[in-house]
Amino acid sequence: MLYLHGLGHFHPENVITNRFLEELDIGCSEEWILERVGILTRRTALPLDYIKETKNRDLRAAMEVCLYTNAQTGGRAARLALERAGLQPGDIGMVISGSSAPDHVTPAEAATVAADIGIDVPCFDLNSACSTFGMQMKFLSDMKPEALPPYVLVVNPENDTRVIDYSDRSAAPLFGDGTSAAVVSASVPSKMLFEAFFCDSNPLSWDKVRVPRVGHFAQEGSAVQGFAIRKTTQLLRELQELYPSGYDRFKFVGHQANFGMLRTVCERCEISEEDHWYNIVDYGNAGCSGAPCTLSQHWEDLRAGDHIAVALVGAGLTWVRTMLKITE
Repeated sequence: MLYLHGLGHFHPENVITNRFLEELDIGCSEEWILERVGILTRRTALPLDYIKETKNRDLRAAMEVCLYTNAQTGGRAARLALERAGLQPGDIGMVISGSSAPDHVTPAEAATVAADIGIDVPCFDLNSACSTFGMQMKFLSDMKPEALPPYVLVVNPENDTRVIDYSDRSAAPLFGDGTSAAVVSASVPSKMLFEAFFCDSNPLSWDKVRVPRVGHFAQEGSAVQGFAIRKTTQLLRELQELYPSGYDRFKFVGHQANFGMLRTVCERCEISEEDHWYNIVDYGNAGCSGAPCTLSQHWEDLRAGDHIAVALVGAGLTWVRTMLKITE
């Protein structure tokens, strides 16, 4: 069990529309994109003119022209999470970060985020690709409360459009940039808590989804899609069995990979449209920040009696599930 005190999110201002992608002349029309992935728009920290002119062939150039660093987007999401928690940066005793495309190999990105908000505390990264947020929550829930400071800041900066090849029509329509932040505690109670954790991995399939140290995102699309549907369905059904009935609202938030994938999971698990929270249609696949950003965007909708099932999958291959419960 882990108490949640605040959530925050940040998305860059630049919008990549389906029309913009069609005008890149890479073989994907607006209709093709909607049919294939169900995404209308996505955000990017890259200048749109840069994408149009270069299709992001040189990853070094992407870092140079990027409008934000991961530390800066992490700081913006963190400040919102702190505000919602009613805390100041000085109340945080540890920072944990995770990203599919960190700015630096060294140091830990958590240190750069902590510096952005002006605190000196223990910092480290915990990363399992798109399932990272759930893994971070499980790791902290497994710790003895006395081993942790009262408040921990968990940040997930995903400015992944910097590693997308915009001449690759299989990847270009999928990704958008987003950053999430959460203030959690193992010892200070809150009305919001994560419980019912489970995680696992299939390392023999590590190469199905990858971002090389110097290279663009790549995946085996059909295999990954099948994995995401099967595992997300399994995780959600497990949570449905653990929490069978009698709750005011049972909601579902999954990894924001592909709207078609999420709809298939909802159909298999009999989740209605109103009980499915998502942001994939307007923000694209923002890696490990997609699900927590969705939760953050529904911050004002959370109320006593809610049970929000969170089921995440990622490269590695990894998967994790948890229940966010809102008490009286």
